[in-house]
Amino acid sequence: MSRYERALVEHLLPAVWDAGAAYGIRSPTAPDADMPKGSVDPKTASTLFAHLADIRLGWAACDLSLGERRAIFMRFALDWPDDLIAARDGVTGRAVRYRIERGIGKLAAYLNGTDYIDSYGELETAA
Repeated sequence: MSRYERALVEHLLPAVWDAGAAYGIRSPTAPDADMPKGSVDPKTASTLFAHLADIRLGWAACDLSLGERRAIFMRFALDWPDDLIAARDGVTGRAVRYRIERGIGKLAAYLNGTDYIDSYGELETAA
């Protein structure tokens, strides 16, 4: 079973809105292109297509606030920088970064089947 880290979720998100983006996504576990070819065991083949299906389902089902959804969409679908998103939504750049960070965390937790923990303070009380 593969664990969804924040970096992997961010890597996969553009494919939610652009199916063609999947052609430009490399599997994080794939060898470099200049490496010699070897035999491939189909049981341990790439999980990229499963990840792409999961990220689409996660986006549709995860409990994200409207602000988080908007910020993530503008960043990963439209490739807007923080200041443009902030100007569009009438918030600060810091608020945009918080929304994106929190939304990515919620998505990763959802995909991993765990509860999202917002801060280290909550982590101590959850233990």
